[in-house]
Amino acid sequence: MKLTLGFSPCPNDTFIFDALVHHKIDTEGLEFEVVFADVAQLNKWAFQGKLDIIKLSYNAFTHCVNNYVLMDSGSALGNNCGPLLIKKPNTILTKESKIAIPGKYTTANMLLSIAFPENQNKIETLFSEIENQVLEERVDAGLIIHEGRFTYKDKGLDKVSDLGKFWETETGLPIPLGGIVVKRELPFSEQKKIERALRNSVEYAFENPNSSANFVKCHAQEMEKEVVDAHIALYVNDYSISLGAQGENAVKLFFEKTGNPSCNIFLSSLKN
Repeated sequence: MKLTLGFSPCPNDTFIFDALVHHKIDTEGLEFEVVFADVAQLNKWAFQGKLDIIKLSYNAFTHCVNNYVLMDSGSALGNNCGPLLIKKPNTILTKESKIAIPGKYTTANMLLSIAFPENQNKIETLFSEIENQVLEERVDAGLIIHEGRFTYKDKGLDKVSDLGKFWETETGLPIPLGGIVVKRELPFSEQKKIERALRNSVEYAFENPNSSANFVKCHAQEMEKEVVDAHIALYVNDYSISLGAQGENAVKLFFEKTGNPSCNIFLSSLKN
């Protein structure tokens, strides 16, 4: 069975999917047609139901949960890994300030809306261009994700707020950034095959960290090895193998915070 699979070119995604798409693990007969896109585009495709399996923002997931179900493996979820609001040193922010965001339906934007509800002048921007937009003063501030966490200081930018720490202080739980979902309409037996293959791929990546190096490097926005390695270490962790009870609680709370009706969010875990 061939399935469409969408994820970003960011190191954390290419790291965990390398073994699956290159058949380094048993995929139980499943074949995958891979599509790369940035997080905002992936979220839009999820709303359209375009792909069978897709990496998306948890904020976007709250808007398409009736069509997709969350797999136990593959999430970007943890501590000290949330989006950062940054600006140039001399910029004074007001409620009218223009803020570049990586997409309306990103978790980053949802956190910004909770932490700074007065700031509504937002400009959707490709995540990899946000720092440049701030440096060129096309916007007053930027909400950065992914590699930007490791490069903004070197570019002379200042941190205004760590929105991941804001969430953790408010909830005491890790921040759910993104997850891997599968179409609900697929047979449950196929969903479970996909979940097993994904978990095996993540575990293989941990056990063979150098195996994905070429795939990761080929697609990374930031080519410095130190940045790529730091990116993977920050966003790929034990929650990427399995959400566990704490991870599931964090996702449930996230859904409550966004005001979405409760429903069956999770594909039943592998251990059940």
